Amino acid sequence: MNGMVNIDGSMLEGGGQILRTATALSAILGIPIRVFNIRVKRKPQGLRPQHLTAVKAVASLSNAHVENLFVGSTEIIFKPQKIKGGNYNIDIHTAGSIALVLQAFMPGAAFANSLVTVEIRGGTNVSMSPPIEYLQEVLLPLLRVLGVNVQIKLLRYGFYPKGGGIVRAYIEPIKNINSIDITEDFTVKRVFGIAYSSRLPQNITERMSRTARNILTKEGFDVNIETLSLQPDNPLCAVSPGCGISIFAESPNGLRIGANSLGELGKPAEKVAEEASRALIDQIKTRAPIDKYLGDQLIIWIGLANGTSKIRVSEYTLHTATCIELCKIIANIEFRVYGDVGDKNVTIECKGIGVKNLSSFISSCS
Repeated sequence: MNGMVNIDGSMLEGGGQILRTATALSAILGIPIRVFNIRVKRKPQGLRPQHLTAVKAVASLSNAHVENLFVGSTEIIFKPQKIKGGNYNIDIHTAGSIALVLQAFMPGAAFANSLVTVEIRGGTNVSMSPPIEYLQEVLLPLLRVLGVNVQIKLLRYGFYPKGGGIVRAYIEPIKNINSIDITEDFTVKRVFGIAYSSRLPQNITERMSRTARNILTKEGFDVNIETLSLQPDNPLCAVSPGCGISIFAESPNGLRIGANSLGELGKPAEKVAEEASRALIDQIKTRAPIDKYLGDQLIIWIGLANGTSKIRVSEYTLHTATCIELCKIIANIEFRVYGDVGDKNVTIECKGIGVKNLSSFISSCS
């Protein structure tokens, strides 16, 4: 185990992204870390239940010793050991984002010594995080290009405030991660999506679907928006009422970008659909093949990959910059970014450090 790395949790994005990326890198590389000033610029400061759960999840995966792990803590020490496969059960106990917990958990799980199955309870479609459909339709297909096979199954939706959603994920162990070069212009073959609701009148999903279809068809796209109106007799139905829409554009070679919007009390269904549709159109207009929501999620993967990767993102976000800085601090990974935070159409080059999963390699050859 290498010497401890100190990380200022108030740098750049200054929130949960730092904890998720730092603990994932720590677990994979076997490097102990100390994260201080955790969310000191946020109210309330320190760890919230969602961040606590993400750290606990990575800790259980890597049999890590963690100090100061409690809600409100502004400093933790994380000392990982060996990553191990098996079955894991995680409960956020709030409507905290399941997708963000998976964001921390999946990279380490890919370097386990056997298949990892994890069931997580919490929020599946909540604000300030990717909806679970985004992971299924955008992130996972691209991870397969990287050589990483993950399956995510939605068992029950979870909305604010009660959460209660259930997702089961299966992560296969890998030998190493492939490098990628995804910089070509994005062109649209088709647009598809889903308008969903739980414990609400069926006309809400129909209005969202119709509005999105009208807006996107006028832009000249081939559009198919499904509807899913869930009531309590359906096992997918959430504990709390909720609704939203997720829309995706796919290129002829299978690349996908996405956008979404969630319903709120007093917010018309048409407005929900319009927000997501306009956001997707804005992404498409940049012609970048990697949308701004995917950029930060890919950084850790290409940083650990075997070889040099190059991606072009629709916007260089503060979250992406934070992930890059953490990769530099913890693992001395080399990046070149051709733009600044907030710029559109930014190319990112990364010389991956080529991490190998010796456990996976040995077991596959035995």
